[in-house]
This record gives sequence, structure tokens and C-alpha cells, in this order.
Amino acid sequence: MSSTPFQQAVTVAITGASGALYGLKILDLLRQRGDTEIHLVVSSSGWLTIASESDLSKETIEAKAHVVHSPKQVGNCIASGSFPSLGMIIAPCSMHTLAAVAHGLSDNLIARAADVTLKERRRLVLMPRETPLNLAHLRNMVAVTEMGGIVMPPVPALYQRPDTIDALVTHTAQHAIELLGLPNVGRTVWQGLGSKA
Repeated sequence: MSSTPFQQAVTVAITGASGALYGLKILDLLRQRGDTEIHLVVSSSGWLTIASESDLSKETIEAKAHVVHSPKQVGNCIASGSFPSLGMIIAPCSMHTLAAVAHGLSDNLIARAADVTLKERRRLVLMPRETPLNLAHLRNMVAVTEMGGIVMPPVPALYQRPDTIDALVTHTAQHAIELLGLPNVGRTVWQGLGSKA
């Protein structure tokens, strides 16, 4: 990306599952790096979820990214393999979006960008937020995994003893960013269980 000051680009998508705070935290952490051009796509259901889980305005959220795309614009740059991107995170990932990715249904920009990420053998991290899971959900997760995607349900690391929701969300968001191959995100490294003599 020689025409920009950034070392790499990353696409972040937020869809309509509960857990919008994960996507928002990922945006904040990527922005803090200063070396990553952030492309943001939020589905219509994603905006509804954000409104119910956060007090941030749409303008404030969009300002966290460098480029904001409408999910209806399937011809935007992130829909092309020629666009130099490190990868994509969908956080949270609704079961609808998971199914679209698993079956190659590129009917909106989020699904198309994910499809391109897979076909270009770049890193795709999906953070599905649903429980319990039915057989369709599980099979779709297997399909995405077989295609090279990374399925990362946002399961909290309670061994860290998070004392706030933000601490819990931050640790998981840091892990997701690391899965893109971006180092030095500040995630606490597990040192093993202390001996109890």
C-alpha cells in the first residue's frame, strides 16, 4: 500500500449477533497501532445491535475506521482480491453471516469480502456469538474451517480474572487481532499454573 502511510489494511465487519462490543474494541485496538488502515462494514442488523448494546453514535463508531463501506456496495475495493489486505475479522458474526460465508453466498459486501479473503488465502477470523448451537451452525463452522477460516467464538478467558466487562472484551479482541498475524497487541501471556507445594 505504497500510496498510504499504513503498513497493511484490515477489514472489520460487525453483524447482527449480540457482542458488538467485541467489534468496537477491535476497531479501537487496531486504531491504536497506527500502522493499519481499517476498513469497516456494518450490516443493518449490526447497527440495531450496536444501538442496544452501546451508547456510541454512528458517527463516533465510523470515525474509528479510516474507510467505511456500505454492505450493499458489493463492488467496493475490499470485494476484490487485488486489494492488498492482511485479512478480515467479523465480530460478532451472526449465524446468517456464518451461513453465507460457509456456502459462498456473496450477496452483500461482508459475505463477498469474506469470500475474497478465503480465496486469496488470507486470514479470516469469525467470532460467532450464539448459544446453544444447532447442527446447521456446527456444520457451517466446519465448512468455514475446512476452507481456511478461523472460527473463534468469543469465550472469555476467566483465568485472567477480569474485573470489568471491558477487560474481558479486550483480552478476547486482542486474541482475534493476533490471529490475523499482528503482533504486540498487549494480550497477557499465560505463564502456567503456579506450583502449590
